[in-house]
Amino acid sequence: MNRNFARALALVLKHEGGFVNHPKDPGGATNKGITIANYRRYVKSNGTIADLKRISDADVAKVYKERYWDAVRGDELPSGIDYAVFDFAVNSGPSRSAKFLQSVLGVPQDGEIGPVTMAKARGAKPDFVVIQLCNKRLAWLKRLKTFTVFGKGWERRVNEVKAASLGMAGNQAPDPAKPNPAPTKPVTPQSQPTGGKLNVAAIVAAVSGAAYFIAKSQGWIG
Repeated sequence: MNRNFARALALVLKHEGGFVNHPKDPGGATNKGITIANYRRYVKSNGTIADLKRISDADVAKVYKERYWDAVRGDELPSGIDYAVFDFAVNSGPSRSAKFLQSVLGVPQDGEIGPVTMAKARGAKPDFVVIQLCNKRLAWLKRLKTFTVFGKGWERRVNEVKAASLGMAGNQAPDPAKPNPAPTKPVTPQSQPTGGKLNVAAIVAAVSGAAYFIAKSQGWIG
């Protein structure tokens, strides 16, 4: 149970930061990624912005666990997929995150992670799901009007989530959204040792040449 929740939460909080009340943010006053509305729903029904500013770590974990992690059944999803879906849920809502996961898995997109979605997720390759989910998420964000305001931060976040999720899944698969790196120059056969044995003739020739040079410089030979 909760095998990845603490780790995933720490990664989410790294992106969420502290208290903000941006006029263009539809969530309004937010602290550590928790909106005033969710604070009132999960912590204190009559909570004020001042209360939100001094929210405890325990209450932060409570909100994220109940509002997002449990909503996407994070305890049951495969490692890596759980964090990618969880972070998307935090950023854009559990239902939207679930629908995008279902799109990747090829199951009906009802916004609820039920038995069919879970079975597909467990049977899929985690690296494939993580990459496709994050790429779809970023493509969707780029279509939002507010991307011009928050876009750079969102793009950085999604890329970091993708990398961390692949690490949690134990895979570092190539990303189809990025070009393959140029092949390295092959090593020439002459520079490769044969069968792991020393080339005695080459060593003797090198030593003999060095000895001749020393003798010549000292005037020992004409």
